[in-house]
Amino acid sequence: MAERLSIAYSPCPNDTFVFHAWAHGLVPGVDAPEVTFADIDVTNGQAERGELDVLKISYGALPWVLDEYTLLPCGGALGRGCGPLVLTLPGVDSPADLAGKTVAVPSERSTAYLLFRLWAARAVPGGFGEIVVLPFHEIMPAVRDGRVDAGLVIHEARFTYRQYGLHSLADMGEAWEQETGLPIPLGAIVARRSLGAERLREISDAIRASVRQAWADPAASREYVLAHAQEMDLTVAEQHIGLYVTEFSEDLGEEGYAAVHALLTRAAAEGLVPPLDPGALAF
Repeated sequence: MAERLSIAYSPCPNDTFVFHAWAHGLVPGVDAPEVTFADIDVTNGQAERGELDVLKISYGALPWVLDEYTLLPCGGALGRGCGPLVLTLPGVDSPADLAGKTVAVPSERSTAYLLFRLWAARAVPGGFGEIVVLPFHEIMPAVRDGRVDAGLVIHEARFTYRQYGLHSLADMGEAWEQETGLPIPLGAIVARRSLGAERLREISDAIRASVRQAWADPAASREYVLAHAQEMDLTVAEQHIGLYVTEFSEDLGEEGYAAVHALLTRAAAEGLVPPLDPGALAF
């Protein structure tokens, strides 16, 4: 490739696992990019401001950045049984109990938030009180300490929320899968359109090769994964990777694109995101 690319992704195990080989110059014939680690709410904002060449963002933020960035067909997070959870303290037994309450979310431009809003439109008559945005690692302590009434959590919180004495009130992914039969679109990889078609193909090929190398030799990325994982032991990190790095990380394919299109068109119909132009997701 020509000039060194800039890329931002989260320190979560799925991203460090996927990008380990490329980030360390282990993909033959491809230069390592300049890596920045950032929470998903930060990378969503970076994409909206056009700050980097390649970013991991929420699918929920994608409609706002498609003029400048294109969706890459690999490297992201889609899957089954991996949706966000709504957590509360024990004793909250019905979604209707959340009417008028305060809910913490990781980003108002996140896929988790879109799934949550689509679910809540049916499940929480009267709607919520206040929605507050917190970094995802602060949400469970906030619920535990009573600073918010409920929290929408993602990633490894699926495996650790019981350690905070919390209760899973609803699974957004389960609701989505039951309604659509499609996988859950969570995190997208986007790249600047101005890089040009040839360079964009090279980037996609590099990411796809990085995914394949990670699968072929999982131990190679272990030190990198654990060095950036937040308060996570190896077992939880491996569970995290198994849940979020799927066949759709190698290639979105027809089903993956169908899931993304379904999410964003449903959200647009509810006024949650701008409508998609025809061909907006094409690569």
